[in-house]
Amino acid sequence: MAPEPPLLSMSGITKSFPGVRALDGVDLDVQAGEVHCLLGQNGAGKSTLIKVLAGAHQPDTGTISWRGEDVTLRSPIAAMRLGIATIYQELDLVEHLSVAENVHLGHEPTSAGFVVRGRAAKASTAQLLKRLGHPEVDPGRLVGDLSAAQQQIVSMARALSHDVRLIVMDEPSAALDPDEVDNLFRIVADLTAEGVAVVYISHRLEEIRRIGDRVTVLKDGRAVAGGLPAESTPTSEVVALMTGRNVAYVFPERPAGPPAAEPVLSVKGLARQGEFEPLDLEVRPGEIVGLAGLVGSGRSEILETVYGARKPSAGQVLVDGRPLRPGSVRAAVRAGLGLAPEERKAQALLMLESVTRNVSVSAMSRFSRGGWMDQGAELSAARAATRELSLRPDNPSVPVRTLSGGNQQKAVLARWLLRGCRVLLLDEPTRGVDVGARAELYAVIRRLADEGLAVLLVSSEVPEVLGLADRVLVLREGSVVHEAPARELDEHRVLDLVMEGSPAS
Repeated sequence: MAPEPPLLSMSGITKSFPGVRALDGVDLDVQAGEVHCLLGQNGAGKSTLIKVLAGAHQPDTGTISWRGEDVTLRSPIAAMRLGIATIYQELDLVEHLSVAENVHLGHEPTSAGFVVRGRAAKASTAQLLKRLGHPEVDPGRLVGDLSAAQQQIVSMARALSHDVRLIVMDEPSAALDPDEVDNLFRIVADLTAEGVAVVYISHRLEEIRRIGDRVTVLKDGRAVAGGLPAESTPTSEVVALMTGRNVAYVFPERPAGPPAAEPVLSVKGLARQGEFEPLDLEVRPGEIVGLAGLVGSGRSEILETVYGARKPSAGQVLVDGRPLRPGSVRAAVRAGLGLAPEERKAQALLMLESVTRNVSVSAMSRFSRGGWMDQGAELSAARAATRELSLRPDNPSVPVRTLSGGNQQKAVLARWLLRGCRVLLLDEPTRGVDVGARAELYAVIRRLADEGLAVLLVSSEVPEVLGLADRVLVLREGSVVHEAPARELDEHRVLDLVMEGSPAS
């Protein structure tokens, strides 16, 4: 008896854009019921390949076979009709519509040929949310009011609202805490047990070994390895395939002892009702302080309140002993604070503008002369700031949207260097950044601290907090449950604290 053909087979896929060959003869086959992990650095071709699979791009050459028959995916609708759903990292949800409306967008429930709204859509959505382990999400709530993790669940519910046989998940765990990741993996296991295939893209290599069956690695638009066993392939081999070189997973060396200087940033009794309890912390020049905790523990809210983007219900923020006006970003920036937010594309970057304009926007008055911009001075200053961070390409005139995730993050950091900030607030600094670029960002952050910046860091990746920070505050449900030098903690201890800790006395 002939063996069953793969559920999906992509053979010799090529795709070029003006001046760029994004895919160069890529092969990918996916079996029913497997988790096939797709790895590669930013710019390796992963996004282009999944857009070809989703029907958003048409390949220049190559064939796509579905259940043994050649198909042409002329549009996302055509792909969905076959049973292929794609959940992109940048979620394509409509914020001003409800959860139920987003889940059924484009295929609303019908009865006797008429579209059924309201109860039927909400009931169907509630069942999907329950299946995903999130019955608490209200189908009638606006998507724009949900957290990033909840929006991820809504996007998954939308995919499951179709009769899917293959789901592409692009960085699905990026906005999830460890509990949410465990729930995600449970969902994936349930789907594959039903014969659904999953193409899973992640920069977190530890996830690949945990969830994957096979691995395909892309580099420079080519598949440099296909169908590797996820469990037994050494991480060092995967990294070498992705980067073309061996990368040591080591964080920059910490200073020998704590900084002797007085704190530049002091937070005293800072609180926001319903988000986090009164908090005290200090950060000295040259020090990196990390906040570790689950999604919903108040990590990002603390950073945004320190920055003035949220007004506290109690307490104060002081820089060099001088209190800042509560809830004022302007006052924070003038005092020397800079924020690199979690959602850099939506909250920090002007995606259609050049790198120069993105870097100079925090210091525009420096380049204004009598109402006119000194564009030469602006360009020169931006080039100096980006070169200090080794931003690539070394051309600040290019649109920031053309940069990789790691280089976009460097553009945000360069903005605050140009501004001369003294306190850097980092929220998920390596989200969506590939392995090689992560190491570069770690080195940049450590060097900035060594040069005298005070850094307050939030990350959902506990190893990142422990590897980069000098001192760590562990949060649980809005309260600090532990504080210690990072070298005295390990990942298991932190996870025990965030799951079972009690507020520090």
